[in-house]
Amino acid sequence: MSSSRVSARLPAFPWDRLEPYKATAAAHDGGIVDLSVGTPVDPVPQLIRAALAAAADSPGYPTVWGTTTLREAILGWLARRTGAAGLDHQNVLPVIGSKELVAALPAQLGLGPGDRVAYPEPAYPTYEVGARLARAEPVPYQGDPTELDPAGLRLLWLNSPGNPTGRVLSAERLRAIVSWAREHGVLLFSDECYLELGWESDPVSVLHPDVCGGDPTGVVAVHSLSKRSNLAGYRAAFLAGDQAVLGELLGVRKHAGMMLPAPVQAAMAAALGDDAHVAEQRARYAARRAALRDALTGRGFRIEHSEASLYLWATRGEPCWDTVGELSKEGILVAPGEFYGAAGERFVRVAFTATDERVAEAVRRLS
Repeated sequence: MSSSRVSARLPAFPWDRLEPYKATAAAHDGGIVDLSVGTPVDPVPQLIRAALAAAADSPGYPTVWGTTTLREAILGWLARRTGAAGLDHQNVLPVIGSKELVAALPAQLGLGPGDRVAYPEPAYPTYEVGARLARAEPVPYQGDPTELDPAGLRLLWLNSPGNPTGRVLSAERLRAIVSWAREHGVLLFSDECYLELGWESDPVSVLHPDVCGGDPTGVVAVHSLSKRSNLAGYRAAFLAGDQAVLGELLGVRKHAGMMLPAPVQAAMAAALGDDAHVAEQRARYAARRAALRDALTGRGFRIEHSEASLYLWATRGEPCWDTVGELSKEGILVAPGEFYGAAGERFVRVAFTATDERVAEAVRRLS
């Protein structure tokens, strides 16, 4: 009976394994500095809260496709921030947070046994989870995905800027991957949730004309407001790209009742229409990043990639759990790189999403 349970197909939930180290860190005299999960801690901008409150009297069912106002806001942001051209309402779709989308996507696309889903390694663990939920074959890859065997490959994930590494793919590299995927009939989904958080590189979307040629066929970008607008608690994200793919997903999601709450849709529209709060949040993260980077390198860590996103990908050449254990004794909790695949077994991911006070405390303990 237990072997037929869906959960039996899935790996152990990674964050449960961190609990003993969290307890050790929490016992520190100065309290825990949690740099592990990367959850936003700064206030939700006032204009977003105001939009949420103004839409609170929403007694009717929202639509899966979202309001016209929200779709217009998404299209406006895409044109302004990604350079995407020629998109219309049929090219966008709001979703209930990007994690839900990643986990459900292979099944909603009709993938199953005999189909292959490829994703970069090290990687966000939910790419593998989505494949396993659909009973498709998960295919982690390192390096260039155009070297993959395209036989049976139905879905190719890109992640730029990457989680956990912060690696950014150039427009030239992205263009070559898009061309290869189209040549072999492979649907390409690009997770671009950290696009607004480039530090040493300016991330490019797959929807930029220099990448996709102004044609979204076979390409879908995934975007989230969790990090850039402090809206992780709102579960606010959206897809943009191939009209046929999004139309199919819309049809499936209508039947499943996967509706973003109406007040959240209003909040999303307000957030996407304002760039000032994003710049303010970026400045906070930039200062925290610089302080933690200096403290870690001063402690003997090497930082690899990390040119974008909300993390520093750090190593001292030792097993990741040894690093996690040592830092937890100093009250600092970080994520073991092993959570993101075997390629991360000697790295830790250090989030700079803690408050200024907690980051300063981490710096003091590392110094």
